[in-house]
Amino acid sequence: MARMTAARAAVEILKREGVTDAFGVPGAAINPFYAALKASGGISHTLARHVEGASHMAEGYTRTHPGNIGVCIGTSGPAGTDMITGLYSATGDSVPILCITGQAPTAVIHKEDFQAVDIASIAKPVTKMAVTVLEAAQVPGVFQQAFHLMRSGRPGPVLVDLPIDVQLTEIEFDPETYEPLPVYKPAATRAQIEKAIGMLNASERPLIVAGGGIINADAADLLVEFAELTGTPVVPTLMGWGTVPDDHELNAGMVGLQTSHRYGNATFLESDFVLGIGNRWANRHTGRLDVYTAGRTFVHVDIEPTQIGKIFAPDYGIASDARAALKLFVEVARELKAAGRLPDRSAWAASAQEKKATLQRRTHFDDIPIKPQRVYEEMNKAFGPETRYVTTIGLSQIAGAQMLHVYRPRHWINCGQAGPLGWTVPAALGVAKADPEASVVALSGDYDFQFMIEELAVGAQHRIPYVHVLVNNSYLGLIRQAQRAFEIDFQVNLEFENLNSPELGVYGVDHVKVAEGLGCKAIRVTDPRELGAAFEQAKKLAAEFRVPVVVEAVLERITNISMSGTNDISNVVEFEEIATEPGHAPTSIRTLKV
Repeated sequence: MARMTAARAAVEILKREGVTDAFGVPGAAINPFYAALKASGGISHTLARHVEGASHMAEGYTRTHPGNIGVCIGTSGPAGTDMITGLYSATGDSVPILCITGQAPTAVIHKEDFQAVDIASIAKPVTKMAVTVLEAAQVPGVFQQAFHLMRSGRPGPVLVDLPIDVQLTEIEFDPETYEPLPVYKPAATRAQIEKAIGMLNASERPLIVAGGGIINADAADLLVEFAELTGTPVVPTLMGWGTVPDDHELNAGMVGLQTSHRYGNATFLESDFVLGIGNRWANRHTGRLDVYTAGRTFVHVDIEPTQIGKIFAPDYGIASDARAALKLFVEVARELKAAGRLPDRSAWAASAQEKKATLQRRTHFDDIPIKPQRVYEEMNKAFGPETRYVTTIGLSQIAGAQMLHVYRPRHWINCGQAGPLGWTVPAALGVAKADPEASVVALSGDYDFQFMIEELAVGAQHRIPYVHVLVNNSYLGLIRQAQRAFEIDFQVNLEFENLNSPELGVYGVDHVKVAEGLGCKAIRVTDPRELGAAFEQAKKLAAEFRVPVVVEAVLERITNISMSGTNDISNVVEFEEIATEPGHAPTSIRTLKV
């Protein structure tokens, strides 16, 4: 038998589980693992500038390709606690990442040793498993179980905490005979699918709500085929955006209080049956449940049995992996179509596309300072269907989801449930690391951008290029808009006169200087007519210098983006002018019909 340290055994298991990249920050208690990482080779490591950043890089990496598992590494103390936000974000969005932390020696963990903290207890609520390994011989089994849990059922993160003496202890381990454990995923039965399709066929105006579980299961192709066989319009959720191309004849648009389309909400409110697959009925999608559910029959398919009925009781629930369910949905639908037993949905699908052509928001404004809608219009022109967009939260994300276009799975990479500020820069680096040849475009408001701005230096150091669109109004825009209900505008204003950059006026932080100081390229735009040229220049600079390139659009200070203030998808307020002629929305999916 081969003898090696437990740390080396852990590294060998990572490689045999398919890990090729890791993100982290070394420290005293995790140095034996880093020594094993160096000695073993085969895993590329990206040094983060903040350990929370490493966890978000791991998230972005996982979200980019089916089967990816991002790995983040640090010590148990400040590093592990810093990574809790990444673990929470990954749990909320069903994203498997592996967090490895180095702990104080086992004999002194309970003695308030330097940077000793019970990280496993802290992480338990936001992971599928969090464990401090106290016996070196258990390390291989714990890592094997970690990968099994991350991939089985509803995907999610795991934390493994390794005391330094455990890492250094030699154990018997044969990497050559190591095998990953079989992955468990529940699968629907034929009878369940037949019942669900029977309920769909009995309706007049059905919709499919396509959630992120379809993307996790790599099943978008089956979803499209099933929708086409049955003629059923599809509503992608924010996490499921890209399962059906935006320009597909059966894409009905998104539904919700914020990240939604006028036409998507209008079509949903006319529906009488909803088949949800791999979605969790998020509150910003549904809004008030009495409005969302009224007059509709629901079937819910989800990989996690306890998710069914969690938000509201569906009329029928199926615990199944989305791909397993959709294989059967397609199989049964093909048989019914061949037998001429599928209803004609063409009129209903056409009505959804009619709404798509008539209920649009205006994007074309020539105002200076720039109105944010124009930024997204120019992004649609500059960045094609192959673009992978990365963003987290704020008015920038909400407006982007309303106005940008996504055509492929994993091309809208969004932290949907947790929405931590600062997520976008490190997540975009993780995406670009996972897909070096991709066109990666990040989208941030100024506050999100500032939260983890230091991670830009990671892109400069490791030559990880992408384009970062920064919309700057020097305000906490989403919170300011929410404060309107309280008739306040309190502690959300970021304006100040920068003594070192007086040309900025009251916009405060000089993002161009900061980005350049961190080794990146940056362009500031104040005239909407210059946005297109700036985006083209940014793409060229990213390709030439292989670093992140920031395009800052200086916006009007206050813009209210369309959303509901009453938690009601039938009452979304349009604060700006709507599109009334084709030139108002020149990059809309359907040419405006007037």
